[in-house]
Amino acid sequence: MSTFSIFLVLITIVCFLLIVVIMVQNPKGGGLSSTIGGSQMLGGVQKTTDFLDKSTWTLATILIVLILFSSLSFTGTLSDTDSKIIDNTTTTAPVAPVQNTPAATNPAK
Repeated sequence: MSTFSIFLVLITIVCFLLIVVIMVQNPKGGGLSSTIGGSQMLGGVQKTTDFLDKSTWTLATILIVLILFSSLSFTGTLSDTDSKIIDNTTTTAPVAPVQNTPAATNPAK
């Protein structure tokens, strides 16, 4: 398994977790915070909101770092010198041979 494939799997996992954390939040104050009910459970509504906010920023930062590292670890199979397209465009088509035909001579009158 290549390094790029490992980064791809990690990016996919972080994206899934980021989607879950964002979907739990509700921009209107609902979401997970409102379903907890009171301040007695899990440290209160404010603690839950802080946790979701920090986890969103943390996962987003991890995602950006993984994307940057994956682009650094990516080694393409073709480089500029090994490109098939460049090889095809640099070759010239064979030129048709020029046929030497004698010039038509018209006798002067």
